[in-house]
Amino acid sequence: MAAGATVQIDTTPLEGVLVLTPKRFGDDRGFFSETYSRKQLAEAGVGMEFVQDNLSRSERAGTLRGLHFQSPPHAQDKLVRCNTGALWDVAVDARTGSPTYGQWFGIELTDENGKQLLVPKGFLHGFVTLTDGVEIAYKCSDYYAPDCDGAVRWDSLGIDWPLDGREPVLSGKDAAAQPFSDFQSPFEA
Repeated sequence: MAAGATVQIDTTPLEGVLVLTPKRFGDDRGFFSETYSRKQLAEAGVGMEFVQDNLSRSERAGTLRGLHFQSPPHAQDKLVRCNTGALWDVAVDARTGSPTYGQWFGIELTDENGKQLLVPKGFLHGFVTLTDGVEIAYKCSDYYAPDCDGAVRWDSLGIDWPLDGREPVLSGKDAAAQPFSDFQSPFEA
């Protein structure tokens, strides 16, 4: 972490997908953390503008949401964090022509570790809850556009979801999503 920085930024095997770990300043009352700084991201070469904040709550462990995307012209960058509980967050490279096309990266995000996942445009995104009562918050770089909303089936990429033998709790949309092998990506590297 650079001097004066309040967030540590780490790369992943997928170009553009970053792990951000905000510094926590604590005492016996708790802690304070600056969870987002456009200035620090810009200094690290990340030039995203966020226009919408979303909050999702999942009541049961094993709730799986994804793999979702929003296609151009309303593709979204996302900055994802866990406010309550624990989840396993995944980004999948869906950019045709990318050397990592179809590859995924997963990380545990918890209210305790404070880590965040930056998922750029061109990546599918999904998560599974590891505890009951999980709240996930994420910033988006474009507004929700229902006509650009899409999903790829969660189990069609060989992702090692930490479900411990349980069947995931899925929405109808996610259960009926197309497999990755049928996906016609609207994204290019």
